[in-house]
Amino acid sequence: MIKQLAKMTAVAFTASILLTSCFSYTSVVGNGAQGNQEVTKWNHYVIYGLAPVGVSDSKAMADGAENYTVHTRQTFVNGLVNALTFGLYTPTTTTVTK
Repeated sequence: MIKQLAKMTAVAFTASILLTSCFSYTSVVGNGAQGNQEVTKWNHYVIYGLAPVGVSDSKAMADGAENYTVHTRQTFVNGLVNALTFGLYTPTTTTVTK
């Protein structure tokens, strides 16, 4: 019985590690990025991303550009920080390309 429970726990743990994914979304403003100049900032959330503490302003990051692309994602480093803090601090990364 204990062997079977240990095996099921190991399978569940392995599945939870392998089946995770990082989210990302892209927004295009105007005609999208016309060059390759990038500005990157972290967004800060707490309690599994439910409460924003400091979120970057993509319009300010574009610095007056009319055409730019905003890409927000959870990188590997963001996920690692999230895992190390047990979800209490959940950062994401925003990159504005103009």
